[in-house]
Amino acid sequence: MAEEDYGSFVDWNQMGDLAKSSGPTKVDCKDLKEFKQMARQGYWAKNHKLRAQVYQQLIKAIPCRTVTPDAEVYRDIMGNAATKKPSSNIPLPDFVDDNPVPRYCLKADGLASAHRIINCLAGQFPDISHCPSLPAVTSLLLHFSKDEAQCFEHISRMLACNEPGKRLLDQTFLAYESGCMTFGDLAIKYSAASHKLIVATSQDVMEVYSDWQRWVLGDLPFSHVVRVLDVYLVEGYKILFRVAIALLKFYRKSKAGGQGGQANQQQQESSKVRADIQAFVKGIASTVTPDKLLEKAFSIRLFSRKEITLLQLTNEKSLQQKGITVKQKRRNVQLALNPDTFSSEIVSAKEMRDIWSWIPERFALCQPQLLFTTSTHGCSLNRFYSHCEGYEPTLLLIRTTDGDVCGAFLSTDWEERKRGGNKLSFFGTGECFVFRLKPEMERYEWVVIRHPELASAIKTQDPEDGAASEVQTSDNNGLAQPEKPVGDLSPFLSARHFNLNSKNTSMFMAGNFDSIIIGGGEGNALYIDAELNHGRAGRCTTFDNPPLCAENFQVSLLESWGFEDAMSK
Repeated sequence: MAEEDYGSFVDWNQMGDLAKSSGPTKVDCKDLKEFKQMARQGYWAKNHKLRAQVYQQLIKAIPCRTVTPDAEVYRDIMGNAATKKPSSNIPLPDFVDDNPVPRYCLKADGLASAHRIINCLAGQFPDISHCPSLPAVTSLLLHFSKDEAQCFEHISRMLACNEPGKRLLDQTFLAYESGCMTFGDLAIKYSAASHKLIVATSQDVMEVYSDWQRWVLGDLPFSHVVRVLDVYLVEGYKILFRVAIALLKFYRKSKAGGQGGQANQQQQESSKVRADIQAFVKGIASTVTPDKLLEKAFSIRLFSRKEITLLQLTNEKSLQQKGITVKQKRRNVQLALNPDTFSSEIVSAKEMRDIWSWIPERFALCQPQLLFTTSTHGCSLNRFYSHCEGYEPTLLLIRTTDGDVCGAFLSTDWEERKRGGNKLSFFGTGECFVFRLKPEMERYEWVVIRHPELASAIKTQDPEDGAASEVQTSDNNGLAQPEKPVGDLSPFLSARHFNLNSKNTSMFMAGNFDSIIIGGGEGNALYIDAELNHGRAGRCTTFDNPPLCAENFQVSLLESWGFEDAMSK
């Protein structure tokens, strides 16, 4: 019986027609092309035991690293699962990004077994830093496994796949995020009408597209997702893209057929659009059959693995240049912002959270406090200074009349400018950075952080430099120690603590009675005049940035935000 061999974790009352085994009982096929065709046509879709055997055959054929944990490793670590009652209260690893294990058609004990398997995988694959699809894949394969150990081995092989060009599961935030960007690229090209709908209705398109994998592995009903799994195990990662694009097409069709049609579209919080798509995908069985979903997915023409790979590599490179791996370490530090009370005329609550993910960690729990806005306080540089002095750090936001949005994180109190009298002189620290949010989101840190070879720790200190002396006496591991690796230089200290090969690399912020300047050296990242009305943007050596917006721009709105300690309220 299928129930005895490959269904001990399954609640057969939930399986519906899939509980009735019929059709072929054996697959006798060696040719990959023929195998692919059989998977697409659902050759083994009506026989649970045959499907389980095919999955086992496919997964065993995956080329893996030499040392890949198998079922015996699981038994050695976990003992005999049959004698232990697993608990679903075991928390899942952080790398699943709060994605729960989908129940699908599992018994309660099956759900608990999935938790055990995932936690064991976490111990055996310590390099995994981000794998949000793992709970869904574990749950799915558990439906077709004899025991926990076999399921563990199957997923281990998928994680350890080392076949060139083959990809099964994202295991880093970089891979996951580049996949989201790639999905966006594919949606624009292969489902332009659907993409237009998302742009029209959502404030943040990429936030909506960040769910694309979960639509397939998590939200689809079991009857649909197992058909996707049939093909996915044969053809790989590109199938997820195809199916997600098909889901987006069906979603657009459902909205076009609703009341009001295109005329009723209006932008709303991205979270509402995400919830709407999720609800549609979960209820798709009422309008779209599994076969119809796959038919739509495979009707997309000229959709190649080569194109996906090139897009993925390009997007990964772009993210690496933006410092995404540094950002990744702090993904769990998020601004607890109340969207009902937060009010900015330049950025949304989501965009402010994104900016907060970039700021130094010691300020991450602070709340944004609006200090100055041209819409309330007028276009006066003196009023800007009077409202911002005494606050450190601050966040500068600018929206131009062209609709571009850019800004800067400024580490030092603007009152520091007075030390130079009326002379324009630079101050600040290597924590400063500049960024743009629209038309696309990018951050540019101090060039020395990205290229530490530009600086070296100083071995002698001018005794008249009181601030520097204070730093060294308060920290035995300070920068004066020559053995400290260059790559460990702290951006938290003023540039004067470093020997730089050029003063141009330490021009962070400056201001006087007629302008404020951010970034220097062969140009300024931002220059704003005394009326806070006109500005210039350009490349600068300090941040090694391209122009953040048009070279000559007019300010539509300018805001300055402080950091309010939430614990002191």
